[in-house]
Amino acid sequence: MEFQGRTVLVTGAAGALGRTVAESFAAAGAALIVVDIAADGLRRVFGEAHRQVAVDITDPAAVAAAIGPLAGGVDVLCNIAGGFAMGPPVHETPAAMWEDMLGRNAVSVLNMARAIVPAMQARGSGKIVNVSAMGALKAAPAMGAYAVAKSAVLRLTEAMAGELRESGINVNCVMPSIIDTPANRADMPNADPGRWVAREALADVILFLASDRSRAIHGAGIPVVGLS
Repeated sequence: MEFQGRTVLVTGAAGALGRTVAESFAAAGAALIVVDIAADGLRRVFGEAHRQVAVDITDPAAVAAAIGPLAGGVDVLCNIAGGFAMGPPVHETPAAMWEDMLGRNAVSVLNMARAIVPAMQARGSGKIVNVSAMGALKAAPAMGAYAVAKSAVLRLTEAMAGELRESGINVNCVMPSIIDTPANRADMPNADPGRWVAREALADVILFLASDRSRAIHGAGIPVVGLS
């Protein structure tokens, strides 16, 4: 039980990947704080299990109020929440889409860091794992806003890692390609999901980065691509 006695906070916990990550940590003995935007979504996924917090993590004031009082007990922060959307060409992408992609993917990471990091610094230990994407390294057509947002997550990870390593805090991220989720199967019915990244496989990498075994790793962006 590698995470026995540790508390792990997972954002986006009611989503496909978030649920898998939360369940993997629970199976490894962690106490969980599961965070998502809607209370009914959390109850539907987890029933009455775990500490459940419904909050819009793109809203800094809401995060400070809902998450700040819990920060002192959080050993691991997993920023799983995010979002994907195809778009028009960059020059036709509306401001609302830029704001949405940056908000759900990058601003959410920043807001959670503001709420959690000071307590980790005071304790002198902590693990933060973010979810970037392979699109952070090379953008594809019609994915400009998403690629920019995931690139921001990668750069936030690198900056935070350098800032926090002397405080005993490891900050790293995973960079998956296509994740095998119900939504992706519905959107790409003719694709072979066996070539995608299984959620359980991605969770394995996230748990490694959250464990003591990753103590020498700071600021890494780890590609997790399966066969895609």
